[in-house]
Amino acid sequence: QVQLQESGGGSVQAGGSLRLSCAASSYHYDSYCMGWFRQAPGKEREGVAWIYSLGGNPWYADSVKGRFTISFDNAKNTLDLQMKSLKPEDTAMYYCARDPSIRGGCARNDYRTWGQGTQVTVSS
Repeated sequence: QVQLQESGGGSVQAGGSLRLSCAASSYHYDSYCMGWFRQAPGKEREGVAWIYSLGGNPWYADSVKGRFTISFDNAKNTLDLQMKSLKPEDTAMYYCARDPSIRGGCARNDYRTWGQGTQVTVSS
């Protein structure tokens, strides 16, 4: 059973926008963390944006703050990432993930369940 499925990746020019979506299967936890992560070739995976399933202020990596917006529709179990003013350095495979632990907040990278990823390529 696929628990997380990303979509919406593609190729855009610098300055463009993309919206990623992650369809999540039902979860037996009421409160949990969800996040978007990315990995560029030759680099380690890094967190981009995180959000608590029950709402509240999301967290963003400094590199995307002001350009990316994460949102979660609890009723539809859909996690989105709106990306604007894209830069070539945003090129990476983007993954959504979720984890039942909310201790210490959601802005961390040790998530339990991961999607397959969707490729984002930004050309200059």
